[in-house]
Amino acid sequence: SAQTTDVNVNRVTERLFEKYRRPEDYLAVPQEELERDIFATGFFRQKAKALLGTMKMLLEEYDGRVPRRIGDLVRLPGVARKTANVVAAELGKPQGIVVDAHVRRLSQRLGLTREEDPVKIERDLQRLVPREHWGLFPHLLIWHGRRVCLARAPRCEDCAINDLCPSSRV
Repeated sequence: SAQTTDVNVNRVTERLFEKYRRPEDYLAVPQEELERDIFATGFFRQKAKALLGTMKMLLEEYDGRVPRRIGDLVRLPGVARKTANVVAAELGKPQGIVVDAHVRRLSQRLGLTREEDPVKIERDLQRLVPREHWGLFPHLLIWHGRRVCLARAPRCEDCAINDLCPSSRV
């Protein structure tokens, strides 16, 4: 998903997941074909290489299954902490808090962190958010960021928490 929009990722992955059902399916096509399949995401050569490396590693080291632990997930080619946190949370075992562009922006606007580095932002949020809510919390910020607290023009007058927000323009 790096360097592209959520809308674009969703469009590409819908087709991708129809065509490729198992790790072996990715490894059965030439890299050039996979590159064409993900071209719209940008950086398609690096991403195709990472996908193929991940699929190979899943088969060789994890019996074809996606690992559950953050330490194992970040070993996969192309997987950094944000993606590892997304996967772990979606598998029902969040081990950290996903920090994407929306979570970063809203955490800063709400005064939950002053940090710029995603790992430090995650650390600050982990101190504030109870562990049982680590999976849900980023989703709440992301949806609020997409619908109300927009990047360029936050709609503070429509915000349910504008009286608590240090960045409110109301």
